Amino acid sequence: MRATLRWAQADFRAHRGEALFVVLASAGVIASLLLAGALFSYAANPWQRVFNQSQGAHIWLHTRAGADMDALSGVDGVAALSGPFRTAATTFESRGARAGVTLRAAKAAPPETGRPLVTAGSWLARPDDGARDGTVVLEGSVARALWAEPGDTVRVTGPDGAPHALHVSGIAEVAEPGYQPGGGPGIGWVLPGTLDEVARGDTGQSVGLRLEDPGDTDFIVQRAVTVLGADRVAQVTKWQQARAEAGGDDRLLGKVFAVFGLGALLAAALAASGAIGARVRGQLRDIAILKAVGFTPGQVARGFLVQHLAFALLGVTLGTAAIALLGARIPGRIGEAAAVWQDLPGHTALMIGVPCGAVLLIAAATGLSAWRAGRVPPVPVARAALPSVASMTALGRRALGMRVPPALVLGWRAAFPRRGRTLVPVARLALPLVLITVALVAWSTLDQFRSRPAQMGLPAALTVRAEQPTGPSDSELEKTLSTIPDIAAVHPGAEMAALVPGQTGTITLRGLGTAHHPYPSAVVEGRAVGGPDEAVAGQGLLDLLGVRVGDWVRMTVAGRPQILHLVGRTIEPESGGRVITTTIDALRERDPLLRPAFHALVLHEGADPRAVSGTLAVAAGGTLEIRETPNPADRLEPARGVIAALIAVLALIGLTELLTLISTGVRDRGRDLLALKAIGLTPRQIGAMIVTAAGLTALVSAVVGTTVGALSGKWLVDTQGASSGVGAGIGQLPPLPVLLTVIVGAVLGAVVAATLPATRAARRRLADSLGETL
Repeated sequence: MRATLRWAQADFRAHRGEALFVVLASAGVIASLLLAGALFSYAANPWQRVFNQSQGAHIWLHTRAGADMDALSGVDGVAALSGPFRTAATTFESRGARAGVTLRAAKAAPPETGRPLVTAGSWLARPDDGARDGTVVLEGSVARALWAEPGDTVRVTGPDGAPHALHVSGIAEVAEPGYQPGGGPGIGWVLPGTLDEVARGDTGQSVGLRLEDPGDTDFIVQRAVTVLGADRVAQVTKWQQARAEAGGDDRLLGKVFAVFGLGALLAAALAASGAIGARVRGQLRDIAILKAVGFTPGQVARGFLVQHLAFALLGVTLGTAAIALLGARIPGRIGEAAAVWQDLPGHTALMIGVPCGAVLLIAAATGLSAWRAGRVPPVPVARAALPSVASMTALGRRALGMRVPPALVLGWRAAFPRRGRTLVPVARLALPLVLITVALVAWSTLDQFRSRPAQMGLPAALTVRAEQPTGPSDSELEKTLSTIPDIAAVHPGAEMAALVPGQTGTITLRGLGTAHHPYPSAVVEGRAVGGPDEAVAGQGLLDLLGVRVGDWVRMTVAGRPQILHLVGRTIEPESGGRVITTTIDALRERDPLLRPAFHALVLHEGADPRAVSGTLAVAAGGTLEIRETPNPADRLEPARGVIAALIAVLALIGLTELLTLISTGVRDRGRDLLALKAIGLTPRQIGAMIVTAAGLTALVSAVVGTTVGALSGKWLVDTQGASSGVGAGIGQLPPLPVLLTVIVGAVLGAVVAATLPATRAARRRLADSLGETL
């Protein structure tokens, strides 16, 4: 063992440059994996991220006026209070949309506990001298429902019914339940003076409690209600409720990014093991000498294993320390994710598990390389006498005869010497490109929801409901809608809950459009509705009932049976796909007195839903409730920045793999380069041959990687869509120019990375390379 350690030490001194490359490659791989973990946690835990950044409250108590909130600070287990804030229930209107909003009176400086995170605009500002309207900061979900942005003016109706105008100064995120149409109200923050003008004394109170131990939530709620008095407490909101509402998006993002994480781990392990294997292959002459002087195969294998495990541990330690200490200083979304990662769930597990898993994979790869090193024959001359590559093919000889540049012919021969030696580097370099292409497929799918919502099950951009009994009749409403030039089609609709056979659950039965003008559902299997008692359904409903397209489905609506024939499957983003859609005429056969509950508006291509909503609100005189159709892309918007950062991380892993392949190729072809120089090739031609070989390898890897990535990415997205109930058929391939950009970028990166090694190899003298002949 002593001799093995001494040889490992001497080998390190003799090959410091190669050892440094292995250490840096391991450190870069670990840093990339940890950054990927930080990005995954950042995107897959939006509620937890906001809660940690805002010092969120675990409990929110909403009470009537007069409750003694100061007494809560003395309750054991309460670490801090947010507020109390005076509150008032109001109704906000903007561009025809209407939403209930609970206004909170806040100071000009945001609170320390339960601090709203301003994502657009600014926090509250006092109105200028002479100005009559105040300012309001809206929570993100209610701002999206109202189409409100910083700088807009919204109409506010207070408890007394008097209208007011408020200027939106900012949009903020909080770790509280968001606004839901027909459900809980949204949140808005105003200055105390503004609240007095809107509510005029008719206010309640809200206070947030940040606990020392979140596990004591239920106990602290009981204590707080006892202190305040049960008759004073109107509502209690706990942190579990807010987290549960955001849980669906967390799980979806978590599944998507888990696939990327496993792929990135595999690509990183291959890159690190490739660097180690290349170093072992570069020392075959030294291994042969060790065998000649008496080293056993076991000693050689142990020497390499100990040496490279030490390099791996050093690289892992450097990469982990770099991310822990400097990760938050990286500019952009990556640095932001690294900064808040330490407070997110799973941070400790990833910080320990990822390096340990990488060390185990590197150890396995090193063990294989060390075993191969132990089998090296002790007679290097015999190895050198063997041909290193296959003989020139007939096609290559013909190309040289046709005056094709020798650098191109020899570069092709160097890039693809034998089938086995060609497939391994191509596959290793293609893996990061496969993952990059899969990420681009996810990006293109999100873009499709934005640019072509009709193909993704969202043909209607707006939904209009008439206020009853003061609202217009159906004929008056349709007449008003016909005057708006940007509206392409109007489809009356009704929606109701229906019991499935066996009455073990409920689904959504929707009647949209008429028999003469059916609703343009996005049908991906079967056909659209075209006859009586026909319907289309989402994947979630098909899975729930265990039926297929072509079957008849029986359900119960308000105690009456409804039997429909499924003629198609649609992409259904709402209600987990548990929706069956027919015409409103089919529903009237069961209930002749059924009136449309809403009208779905399909707009002309290029029309702005916000502008149409504002025009329609003016035309209807404020008697309509106008809502924008929810788009799943809104919930997945944080994934865009993460996908972009993930592509950068994968590109770094691919660059590490590329540098390893280039250095290995230059070293393995050292004797060939000497022979080429001896027969008259100039240094420029030799350098061009090396660059051409790297570029051709990258080209084939990029073509294979983008092709496999596009097909597998579409399959993954469709599989996820089917499992979530939305349905298969939502996956969208990236545009051809984007895929070509990936291929061109990979080739250019290979050419640039190979330039320096090619220049150094072309300038080597024969006297410097005599050892290569052994």
